[in-house]
Amino acid sequence: MRDLIRRIDAATPPDRDRAVDALRAFAILGVVLGHWLVTALVSDSGTVHTASPLQNLPQLTPLSWAFQTLAVFLLVGGQVAAKSYTAARARGTTYRHWLTDRLARLFRPVAAVGALWTAATLAMLASGVGFETLHTLLKLVLSPLWFLLVFAALTAATPLTTRLHPLWPLAVVLHVDLLRFGLGAPAWLGWINIAAGWLIPFTLGAAWARGALHSRATAWTLLLGGTAATALLILFAGYPASMVGVPGATVSNLNPPTLAAATFGLAQCGAALLLLAPLRRILQRPAAWAAVALMNLSAMTVFLWHQTAMMTVTALGLLAGNPLPGLHTSPDHPAWLLARLAWLPAFAAALLICWAAFHTYEQRRRRSHSRVVREGRPARSAQVRRV
Repeated sequence: MRDLIRRIDAATPPDRDRAVDALRAFAILGVVLGHWLVTALVSDSGTVHTASPLQNLPQLTPLSWAFQTLAVFLLVGGQVAAKSYTAARARGTTYRHWLTDRLARLFRPVAAVGALWTAATLAMLASGVGFETLHTLLKLVLSPLWFLLVFAALTAATPLTTRLHPLWPLAVVLHVDLLRFGLGAPAWLGWINIAAGWLIPFTLGAAWARGALHSRATAWTLLLGGTAATALLILFAGYPASMVGVPGATVSNLNPPTLAAATFGLAQCGAALLLLAPLRRILQRPAAWAAVALMNLSAMTVFLWHQTAMMTVTALGLLAGNPLPGLHTSPDHPAWLLARLAWLPAFAAALLICWAAFHTYEQRRRRSHSRVVREGRPARSAQVRRV
């Protein structure tokens, strides 16, 4: 292990901003833990359906504040895409070739998920699994893919986002919410915010790449201003406090994004920018950096397979014969959360197995990966460039 840590540290270019990779890793882990903690698969009368502890236990709402980290992921994504596109133009690479390469990295791991779940769906249909259960399982598997489609569209729009000020998409979100909540416009109008809402942190990332967010005063303004605006919207404008969807709720802050989700994302981006300096100091330690680097190498694998890991543990638990607390029972009591926390190591172990089986689909060249691990080749390896 010490040898692997040393090789990863030696293979990292000295000018790489390790804190950016740490923010991406934290954002992915936030999504994973959030799904594991607020998504329950309840076994009832021979079928399986989803439920959320946030529906019956509103005191757990702060969980959605801690683990809804998509804005941070998009902040980093916008920064990395803008820098990559600028570098590609300097090398003379065409936009088409640049975009093809970026999207191939994004969607290559999706093929493995699709193949396995196509086979699993056919097997479940043949064995008589009910359509309600099958719908529940497939919805959980496919739910991460909507975000990949959004991220792919934002990546394709990088030439625009490098010139777009974040206030423009924020103004769109504001007017859309004003129309549908204040003036009774059709609810479908809210889906405009799928693009506008997520453009806000992505364009902030592009501004970061241009050097526009290096001031701590700017970061504090985003954090404090975003926090104050979110609190006011929740307390006085009727927006829900949860930053994720809650079954049965009239309004969701996430689907589609609302103005409250946008201001909350601004606060998160401000906090992320303030964390850069301490993260850079911590990640000078080779062991800390190795953990972040390995997480980034498998970020898509973790994102795509974490729901499958949770469902696998849940399915195996049914072999016990009786519903297991925190795994199959309804999340309507604080004891459920304590039981759920006890299951997290089992989910992590199942995810590790998924990673071992499928992480190579995330690599551009498997041989390059093997050489880095064996030989510790320095900065020019494709593996290190992709962290």
